[in-house]
Amino acid sequence: MRTPREIYEEYKIMPNLQLHQLRVAAVAKSVCDAFDQQVSANDVILACLFHDMGNILKSDLMTFPEFLEPQGRAYWQQIKTDFVSRYGQNAHDGNVAIAREIGLSEEAIRYIDHISFSRMKETAEGDSFEQKICEYADTRVGPYSILPLRERLAEARVRYLAGKSDKVYYTDDGFEDLARSAEQIEVQIFAHASIRSEDINDETIAPLIKELEEYQMA
Repeated sequence: MRTPREIYEEYKIMPNLQLHQLRVAAVAKSVCDAFDQQVSANDVILACLFHDMGNILKSDLMTFPEFLEPQGRAYWQQIKTDFVSRYGQNAHDGNVAIAREIGLSEEAIRYIDHISFSRMKETAEGDSFEQKICEYADTRVGPYSILPLRERLAEARVRYLAGKSDKVYYTDDGFEDLARSAEQIEVQIFAHASIRSEDINDETIAPLIKELEEYQMA
């Protein structure tokens, strides 16, 4: 049975992206372990461990040049080219395709398919705590660390509003509407948890990272 670490190696996932997925899964596991409602924790954790496997497809390899070391830009550009030939140009479609390839459950694949800042309002208004936890966990993880929700949203806002797109969150009003939904999800989750949002940080999730690298994929 392969572990997340082995699957990351097989797919040549960038180290920073491996760490991002591990952090998201650690946030999700922290919530699931403290949750007072019945949730499919295994599917949530697996969805978070593999939710961004195709994200090199949308990566601007010059945005965070430090993430390219030690292999260098040419190496990762070739990996990106290989991913395009296998999965096409769309990172979200690539994420879902890889989730199927590695044999995740339909529930976990559904959670991955639904993770998107643009669907934050839909998730907030929905009744799936599994989806809320996946979305929330992803929203808490910045490029370098776990962040408080508002701080993470402020960091994302700079990048999103600097882009040129017709997506709703590339406007001030659109971003704020979705940010309010993210805050609503946080309230919904911690109304059922024995921990507080501030209890989830780099220090508390650090012990989970190594554990999740070897997570048993039942």
